[in-house]
Amino acid sequence: MWNRVEATARGVFARYGFGEIRTPIFETTELFARGVGEETDIVSKEMYTWEDRGRAESDKGQSLTLRPENTAGVVRAYIEHGLADTGMLQKLFYIGPQFRRERPQRGRYRQFWQIGAEVLGPAWSGSDSALRDAEVLEMLATFLDELGVKGWRLALNSVGSSEDRPRYVAALREALAPVKGSMCENCQRRAETNPLRVLDCKEPQDQARIDALPKIADYLDEASQEHFAQVKAALDACGVSYVVEPRLVRGLDYYTRTTFEFTVPDGSGLGTQNALLGGGRYDGLSEMLGGPKAPGIGFAIGEDRLILTLQAQAKEAAEDKLDAFIAPMGVARNAEALKLAQELRRAGLSVEVGEGAFRLKKSFEAADKLARRMVILGEDEVASGILTVKDFAAGEQTKVPRSELAEALRR
Repeated sequence: MWNRVEATARGVFARYGFGEIRTPIFETTELFARGVGEETDIVSKEMYTWEDRGRAESDKGQSLTLRPENTAGVVRAYIEHGLADTGMLQKLFYIGPQFRRERPQRGRYRQFWQIGAEVLGPAWSGSDSALRDAEVLEMLATFLDELGVKGWRLALNSVGSSEDRPRYVAALREALAPVKGSMCENCQRRAETNPLRVLDCKEPQDQARIDALPKIADYLDEASQEHFAQVKAALDACGVSYVVEPRLVRGLDYYTRTTFEFTVPDGSGLGTQNALLGGGRYDGLSEMLGGPKAPGIGFAIGEDRLILTLQAQAKEAAEDKLDAFIAPMGVARNAEALKLAQELRRAGLSVEVGEGAFRLKKSFEAADKLARRMVILGEDEVASGILTVKDFAAGEQTKVPRSELAEALRR
């Protein structure tokens, strides 16, 4: 399963012009403090950090961190290796482990795997185009479809420009001031440090207050509204379905405009809506890390959660039984059983054929496990053209003319 997922990712991403990038498992702590933000839960609570005194350049040593995410590392590599100097749009993907000190639970581990990608470059390369946002989303829809993920849902929103967000955050702070004291502990803390994260709260008692907060859509300038409209128009043209979710935001300062999340219905114990992947457009991250201006858009797929979802859906599919099991009575009926199966399969039905050497009891047991109905094919049935059909759910056994069998099995 893991190999299939990663091979599918590499194959799909290559068709969209992405190349693979491999960044170090650990980086300097400063990279994440600057790139992710010191006030975020990731940096303040979840990173695995230590002092590397063995190769210290000073008595203080060097602080290193196991990577908790990969966007900062990719942008750092973009800067250090002079990719901006090419003037070309860079499409880069990665597959590998990340590390966060969280409470382990199903689908959320301290060492977890991500498949992700970043599209970035100078503005004149088209990196800030709404077309790039739509292309990434259409690629992800294609990836999930080719994996066979069922029922995925794309939620979409715009968090505005770097000028829009401060206005919205100020309005959010003002609206939270009189109510934050009655909200959960996390919301009280986030109302001060990162108000956007309050919108992520899942505590039932806080939902009414959160729904009453200002909406980011009311604070978008004309350029941001036009960008979002272009993204939606491109998705509509490609037939990619989506829903606009006003509460969908990203809490990091460098995120701008398009933000998104793909989920699937619960099926593996991961929640009502199992979040498979998320991402968004960003601006300013390269400058934060000492590089040139390089707008971009990226995403990260929780590979562990994706695998659990695929396994759960495969189990559900395995429990979907075949339309019929044909049980030949005696080896002499085997050829006729195969001929009947051919007729039914060409009529669009799913059919398994038993073995004439089986005793009737064994045929019943096999049929009950595999199919909704069993068709008994004995000497009398072949001679008369009237077949015996056992319906396991109804507990009934009926006689059906061979010419009407396919239609009867469809009911």
